[in-house]
Amino acid sequence: MTLDELYQIICDRRDHPQPGSYTAHLLSRGENEILKKIGEESMEVIIAAKDQGDQRLTEEIADLQYHLLVLMALHNLPPSGVFMELEKRHRGKSKTD
Repeated sequence: MTLDELYQIICDRRDHPQPGSYTAHLLSRGENEILKKIGEESMEVIIAAKDQGDQRLTEEIADLQYHLLVLMALHNLPPSGVFMELEKRHRGKSKTD
């Protein structure tokens, strides 16, 4: 699954909430709840990187990325915008960077 595919699923849950959907529930709780989850997941990434091995780190990064995509969907910001920003920054660097 690509980030774009996951983002589209999240947007579908936003636009067509279904009972029992964690994504729809999180979006209904609003930005503050999403930001709280991003903070929690960020800390879990740090802890996993320090003490818990690569598999756990991978799992926590996936959780963080998911919650970032939920925030992006809330603001209608597609992943392509992030990739374009990264590309713009890369092009702005000199060849010695």
